[in-house]
Amino acid sequence: MKNSILLLSIVIMTISCSGSKVKKADLVIINGKVLTIDRDNPLAEAVAVRGESIIAVGTSREISSFIEKGLTRVIDASGRLVIPGFNDAHVHFGPLDPDYIELRYTTDPAVITRKVKEQVEKSKPGQLIEGGHWEHEMFNDRKWPSKELIDGVSPDNPVVLSRADGHSVLVNSYVLKKSGITKDTPDPFGGEIQKDPVTGEPTGILKESAQRFIKTGAVNLDRTPAEEAARLKQGYLLALKEAAEYGVTSVQIPGSADFIAYESLQAEGSLTSRIDIGKPLTDDTERLKQYDELRKKYPAGGNWIRFGYLKAFIDGTIGSGTALMFEPFTDNPATSGLAMMPYGEFERMVVAADSMGFQIGVHAIGDKGNNWTLNAYEKALNLNGRRDSRHRDEHSQTLSQTDIPRFGELGVIASMQPTHCISDKRFCEKRIGERSKGAYAWRSLLNAGARLAFGTDYQVEPLNPMEGLYAAVTRKDRLGEEGEGWFPEEKLTMEEAIELYTLGSAYAQFMEDRKGIIKPGYLADIVITDRDLLTIPEDQIMKTKVDYTITGGRVVWEAGR
Repeated sequence: MKNSILLLSIVIMTISCSGSKVKKADLVIINGKVLTIDRDNPLAEAVAVRGESIIAVGTSREISSFIEKGLTRVIDASGRLVIPGFNDAHVHFGPLDPDYIELRYTTDPAVITRKVKEQVEKSKPGQLIEGGHWEHEMFNDRKWPSKELIDGVSPDNPVVLSRADGHSVLVNSYVLKKSGITKDTPDPFGGEIQKDPVTGEPTGILKESAQRFIKTGAVNLDRTPAEEAARLKQGYLLALKEAAEYGVTSVQIPGSADFIAYESLQAEGSLTSRIDIGKPLTDDTERLKQYDELRKKYPAGGNWIRFGYLKAFIDGTIGSGTALMFEPFTDNPATSGLAMMPYGEFERMVVAADSMGFQIGVHAIGDKGNNWTLNAYEKALNLNGRRDSRHRDEHSQTLSQTDIPRFGELGVIASMQPTHCISDKRFCEKRIGERSKGAYAWRSLLNAGARLAFGTDYQVEPLNPMEGLYAAVTRKDRLGEEGEGWFPEEKLTMEEAIELYTLGSAYAQFMEDRKGIIKPGYLADIVITDRDLLTIPEDQIMKTKVDYTITGGRVVWEAGR
């Protein structure tokens, strides 16, 4: 009995002591509806954060024990939805240009003329005028724009306006002349100089590799190095602010970006999104060795600035009529799209990079482009052996039914951007007819055992994840429409869409062990929204705003401040 009493006393003392040693939190969120994406604990009320990591998830009462007055910041979610931070798996992220002409959602081509005129009036003769995100399928007449639209207001300035997908540009006669492009200039491999069918003169539209011909002849603006540096830094801060406002706590940049610039921002405490940066795919051994040195400097074990994947293009886009298809385009039987390189060259690059352990991502839009991508990955697997490569098919836009199961079989990640669906569905069936059934096949891919990662392809599409979530669960245009949506059998639930935008994207970058879930030990990247995405009507999804964005335990965006 005496021993029992002693043992009980020791147990009570242990409990008391352990309770007094509970580590207090730097940040606590209480009274929330926490969608954790943790299948062992899917819903909770509260979260405790210490440093960059989550230390506890539970009820508000449980988590209140981590609060220390004067030390812990407490956010009362008041019933609002709390989710992991959005991780954009495919985003062309970088400094924003304050002079860039934004043409997204333009329906009247006359708006382009007006905006170019306004920018020319603020610019010096010879100064480059840039803009983009126009989509001719949104124009009232649905016709490709031509140089005549802008020539009259820009006689003394080069003008380059990119289509929304970035695979075609509109330039004025000033640029055509400086570039030496005439009616006699032949199309390059993998590109097209659009020409008037009657006169044969260039229209001003340059597709794919034809953009490499561009010489603007732009004048030097004579900014001092200090002015240029300040302008560039401001551009980075504007981009990071936009990401924070939309709840984007991680970005994965396809291709190249400036590691040093992001290091400088991190050193001064201005980096508010985690960054993965890759490089262009190559089979050049020396370049691959250089990439390997970068990979060591910015390792996969890091949490902020990391070396990403090697990016290649195999084709163009549906909108520009340059996606690589097995059969000709329905609305233009003269073409089956454009390959960006011969298959043999492409396969050699994939095999070489895979042999050195690099992750690879390939822009693939058409059914043949996707087939070539899967074939090259399968060849690398057969020659180099199976490993956890997590190679990526960037966009996975139009798939033949026989290729869908291959994603799961080969361990290839379908890195997809849901808003492309609701942007392209306006013209997809016109372009490729019945093959549209294999477009944006999210549900079919999941059912076949594939891993998906969601992103935006910003600046091709808006950075706002709410538009992607809306697209994933409705497959309807942004203005709303009757019915069940475009090929509704491919729709997702909101929970699935959020998971693919968080944990799915973390898996694509080998970080599912510490990111994409609200769980103890995971990075404290958290978003609180002003509406409950799980219950609101579909017409409210894109109106949803982010009230708090938390990256690494730090509040980097707070609505109203």
